[in-house]
This record gives sequence, C-alpha cells and structure tokens, in this order.
Amino acid sequence: MNLSRQSGKPRVFVLDTSVLLHDPASIFRFDEHDIYVPMTVLEKLDAATSGNSELARNAREAARTLGALLERIPYAPVEEGIPLPQTGAMRAGRLFFHLNAPDTDPTASTAPVNTEPASTEPVLRHALSLRTQHPQANVIVVSKDINLRIKAQVLGLVAEDYFSDRSVEDAALLPTGVRALSDTQWQELHITDPRVHQGMTRYRICGAPVRDWHPNLCLSVGSAKPQDFIVEHVGGEKARVREATDYSGERGGVWGVRARNSEQNFALNMLCNPDLELVTLLGTAGTGKTLLALASGLAQTLDDKRYREIVITRVTIAVGEDIGYLPGTEEEKMAPWMGALMDNLEVLTDGEPAGSQWGRAATNELLNSRIKIRSPAFMRGRTFLHRYLIIDEAQNLTSKQLKTLLTRAGPGTKVVCIGNLEQIDTPYLTETTSGLAAVVDRFRRHPFAGHVTLRRGERSRLADAASDVL
Repeated sequence: MNLSRQSGKPRVFVLDTSVLLHDPASIFRFDEHDIYVPMTVLEKLDAATSGNSELARNAREAARTLGALLERIPYAPVEEGIPLPQTGAMRAGRLFFHLNAPDTDPTASTAPVNTEPASTEPVLRHALSLRTQHPQANVIVVSKDINLRIKAQVLGLVAEDYFSDRSVEDAALLPTGVRALSDTQWQELHITDPRVHQGMTRYRICGAPVRDWHPNLCLSVGSAKPQDFIVEHVGGEKARVREATDYSGERGGVWGVRARNSEQNFALNMLCNPDLELVTLLGTAGTGKTLLALASGLAQTLDDKRYREIVITRVTIAVGEDIGYLPGTEEEKMAPWMGALMDNLEVLTDGEPAGSQWGRAATNELLNSRIKIRSPAFMRGRTFLHRYLIIDEAQNLTSKQLKTLLTRAGPGTKVVCIGNLEQIDTPYLTETTSGLAAVVDRFRRHPFAGHVTLRRGERSRLADAASDVL
C-alpha cells in the first residue's frame, strides 16, 4: 500500500460513525490522505438509516455515497483501496474498509496498562490493529464524540475532532455588525453632500478606513452622546451612509417597544428595513433579541400590512426530530418549546388598560390569527410568500439545516435568525460549527443582509448581575 506522506510519517485516518452522520461527504475532506472505515461503522450507519430524522437522512446519504464509490470499481479488489476524487494537482487518497479487529492489541505491552475501554469501543480496536499493521504511519482516530476521543488518548492513540465542518475558525472573531468611531476618527473622514430623503439625512464619505466597511454596517460615532449611522453602499474608499432612525424616544418605539441602547436601536433599524431580507441577531439572554424581532414583525404585519403573517419556528433539539409523542395539532405540539414567545407576547400586549378584558381578548385573538408556529421538521418543500419568518434558537442548527430553512423564503419574505452561540444544545455542534455562525460570517457583505450582536442585557438588574457573577 502506497501511503501518502506529509511532513514525515504518513497519516492514516480512521473515521467514526459520528463523522459520517454529521457530514455524509466527509470522506472527500481529507485531501491526499488515506481513510479507513471500520466494518462496525458501516453496521452502525445501517442501523441509523431508519426514520425521517436528520441523522437518518445523513446516514442514507452517506451509504449512497459509499455505494457510488464502490460502483466505480466493480471488478477491482476492494482491499486495494478505492481511489477518491482528485483535487487539483494533489495526489488523491484512498478509501479502505477495515474488516477485522482483534479483541486485544498485539502491542499491549507498549500501551497503557488499562486497555479495558478498547473492549467496548470497536472503532478503537480497529485503530489499534491498524497501528500494529502499519507502524510506519500515524494512525489518527477522527470522531465528533469527545468521550471516544478521550478513550483513544488513554489508549495511546492520536484522536482529533472533525474540523472540516467548521464555519469559522474562531467564534470570537465573528463580526458584531457595529463599529464604534471616536469623534476624532469621524472628523478625519471626508464627509460631503448631505441630502435629506424620506426624512433621513445621507452623507458621502471618503477615506482609507472606508475600505474595511461593508453594506449595512452600523456606525456609532462619539462617546458622550453617540450618533448612529448605517452604511448603505461601499465602493473602494468611498461610501454612502444614512442617519439611523431613532427608536429610543417615547414616540419612536415599535409596537410599544423602545430601544434601550444603541445596539437595540441598530437592531430595530435592521428589522424594520424592508430592503433587508435577512437579519441575524446574536446576544446573550436578556438582550431583547426575541422581543425586538417580534415587535418589528407585528408592526409590519398588522400596521404596515407589509407581510401577511408571522411564522415562528424553533428547533426542538434538531431539525427533523419527531414530535409526534405530544398530543394535539402541530402548534399544540410546539407549544412547550414556545415559552419565550408567549412571554414576549405578554409584554407586547400588556399595554391594554387595566380591566379591559374585552380589549385584551380581542388583541390576543388577532395575534393568534396572524402568528403561526411551525415545526422545522415539516419545512422541506414549503415556500413562504410575503411572510415574516423568525428562526429562534438558530445556534442549534447546522449549516445544512439552516440552509433548508433559508431556502424556504419566497418573494416578499423576511427571515430573522436569532440565537446565542454560548447556548448550543445540539450534540456535535460547537460555536465554530454552528450554522448560525456560518450565516453571520458569509452574509456580512451582502447588501440585503444585516447583522447586530447585542451585548447589553436589559431584562432586569437581577438578570444582568446573574449573567456576570454566576
């Protein structure tokens, strides 16, 4: 076997089932290196193909991918390896299926004393066997399961996470959508041609710093009493900006909600801008993400008649999870996961006068008729026309799952993605692999997309203190 080489000893990767379930095309992500798929992985992959969940679909897609590779060599011996597609001038690696793995490692004398975990992890037994068969190579176990990686390292094996699914290298480097400029920095720019259009003043700005700007970037100028601007167009060292609408005053609120800080004001400007078809809001608990999105949606649906209805969806754990065990209709099944929505609706309808039960009931009836709760499990094949779509808890979605939801948007539809990358509950997802991080990073320069990261909590003094000290 001709193993690939890079910086010394060749590297051989052993894939765990979790990698194929997470990314069915993962076997094509290892460049010139050779890959081993143990038989136990194929057995687990086959066991996971039943059902309509996202994992089941990925399992079937991975099986079809492996089957298509085998069809390319119908008369060649499989044990010699299946050549993988070549990328550029780089040598293509090969895919091998490891058929047998002994119960014990023949080199146990050189391994740690406690090798009991190998008896319960067949993938590790395969890796130990490969290390014995190919001492000239570095055998590396690749798995999304952190516990399996820990066991592998205890046994003296090299284990790595699957990195090719990373949306960004570092979540801390994601754009916040807001840039603060001092008075001095603002005065150093060449600002000309002030024009008032539709009640908003626009300026033309020239200067070297403009090269780093992008459409819909929010500018906060000054420190004592900041002025808010939003970039509309950028070309080289020239840009056009407009004053942001002030939603912090008594008369400037949206459906009774006033911006309590500059970031919330920028968020309301994005949410109420009909030219933006995609808005992403990041922020910790209590920063007002859901309340701002819902208030903007109600104002544009009920007052401005811009959208026909508001559609709210929230991943229960993962897209495609079966919610049939709960009784009732689709909305009744989703009700346990929509507590945040109900809490925010209570805040928005709390303006009814005391004792006005009829008015409150009429308002609730109107809201129920214009707000639809939908499960992401049934989004495939749908097209939303002139809808205001809110995707809550979007940090729990992979890039593929979020793509499925974003591609549901038809003409006249606005999509709002809300989430907190510090509260990811889905297995095998991290801040760098979350689909929400991918959307924030890859849509940053699109003229029809806007993003704001909310940092200041406005829920209560106790909530802010708990977030800081606990």
